[in-house]
Amino acid sequence: MEKRVAVTAIIVENKASVEELNAILHEYSDYIIGRMGVPYREKGISCITVVIDADMNTINSLCGKIGKLDGVSSKTAFSNV
Repeated sequence: MEKRVAVTAIIVENKASVEELNAILHEYSDYIIGRMGVPYREKGISCITVVIDADMNTINSLCGKIGKLDGVSSKTAFSNV
């Protein structure tokens, strides 16, 4: 399958979901190129970006699992190469 690079932006509003989010990201760690998290303490949220190099099925699976978490929202942008 053809691999693509994607960037997923994640906003965590429910701190109770952080442990499960980290478990999901660890599950896909072989595909993750880099990850950066920024806590925004004044608003009580965290913003995380994840760069992934994988086939579309893997990327969609990861994003689907993240999307099911309570108080977590995400959007993904895909490269054209």
